[in-house]
Amino acid sequence: MRLATAATASLIWAIVAGAAWPQAAAPPPTPGVQAPPQSEPPPAAPPAREESPGLLNEIGKMFGQLPTLKGTQESIENLNARAKDAAKDASDNLSRLAKPSSMVSGRMICPPSSNGAPDCKTGADKLCQAKGYKEGKSLMTDSAETCSPKVLIPGRARKPDDCRTDNYVTSALCQ
Repeated sequence: MRLATAATASLIWAIVAGAAWPQAAAPPPTPGVQAPPQSEPPPAAPPAREESPGLLNEIGKMFGQLPTLKGTQESIENLNARAKDAAKDASDNLSRLAKPSSMVSGRMICPPSSNGAPDCKTGADKLCQAKGYKEGKSLMTDSAETCSPKVLIPGRARKPDDCRTDNYVTSALCQ
């Protein structure tokens, strides 16, 4: 199959190449008679170069797709901009940490949230606001069981809804 394809390609190449060559030489000019100048056909344009699928061709494509490298000055400017942004972020974080805060003690109930769990953030905020601060974070909590006076009746059986557990913020960090 390959041999037939190669032979066919060679035959076509020979025919095309042979058609471009002159078949006969022009007759010599006769003395005294001037023949009109013959125009020669322009040389055939070289056939379009086909892309050869080889390793070197693929490497050449890869180099053609590489981004241009930045100059030294541009790299230094980018590095300086990134350093400036990092310094700004660090100073913002330090200023946030440097706000005056104080630890306060007290006892404020943690109200139940919508899902029934105690909301000690609200309790810490209320404790700090009672001491003159804006908001707070709970540091220490305590819990206590609060029961109905019915529990104290002698001979009465205790029911599940007679007592509840209350949570309290006892220490908070206020700002």
